[in-house]
Parts: sequence; C-alpha cells; structure tokens
Amino acid sequence: MHNDGSLHEKEGRSVLVFERHYPIAPEKVFLFITDPQYFRQWYPFATGDMDLKVGGKIKFDDGEGSTYEAEITEINPPYSFCFKEMEDLLEISIQVADQGCTMTFSHTFDDRAMAKYTAAGWHRCLDALGQLIHGQPLEWEENGPELREYYKEKFE
Repeated sequence: MHNDGSLHEKEGRSVLVFERHYPIAPEKVFLFITDPQYFRQWYPFATGDMDLKVGGKIKFDDGEGSTYEAEITEINPPYSFCFKEMEDLLEISIQVADQGCTMTFSHTFDDRAMAKYTAAGWHRCLDALGQLIHGQPLEWEENGPELREYYKEKFE
C-alpha cells in the first residue's frame, strides 16, 4: 500500500511512523500543518484554537462533550512541530528532499492493541492533509474498515 505507516517500539512504547513526500517547499507544507484554519481540517477534534509557541496549547473538542488540550513541545519552522496530547507524543518533521520535501509524522503511544485503529485513523488524516497541500477539495474516503484490516495484518 502506498503511503502506509510502520509500527516501531521505543523505550517500551509503540511508535507509528508515516512518511509522505510533497513536491512543494517545506515552508508551504509547514503552513498546512500549523495554520489553525488548515490544522482543524485534517487533525481529529482540533478546534483551530492554537497558541503556536513552545508551551502553547492546542485545544480539542470531540463533539461529544469532552474538551482537552495538547502542549506544544517543539516548533521550529519549517522543520518541526511536536506536541504532547495527554500521554501521547506527536512529532512532525520536514526535510528538504528532491523536488520538494519529505514529511515524517510519528505518534508515540502506550496501547499497542490500538495500533491498527490508530494507524488507520492517521492514514486517513494524512490523506486529507495531502489533499489540502495539493489544492484538492477535501474528501474523506470511506476506507476506515479496509485500512484497519490492512494494518491488523501488517502489525501482527
């Protein structure tokens, strides 16, 4: 499968890693990752309320009455954007590459049993991010069940 994620272990925790290549400059990709108007379109439950500095908060609302915050741990335009969401660590890095850049998205979490669900979810979110980056209309594919099955087989 193209653009799929891989599962690793680091210090007893699970780490999902996705790499995506974009034919545009890192500065433009970084904007789609950190601009609140774009961020809330591809990142689950994001409200668009973000304080883009180390120690700044990103606010989330699940639509079912739960709100929570993440704390930005690193922001180094246009190369890195990292934050801690509850106990999970999300790290996005961008490297200059041939004809554009490569974005690496990592999610560190504890419950390995959730990996297939988490991977399927991020796969869909990063597909949506790619649509935004490429100037396409945002369309969420109804491929969650297939992706969960794919990652279940891949990670077992």
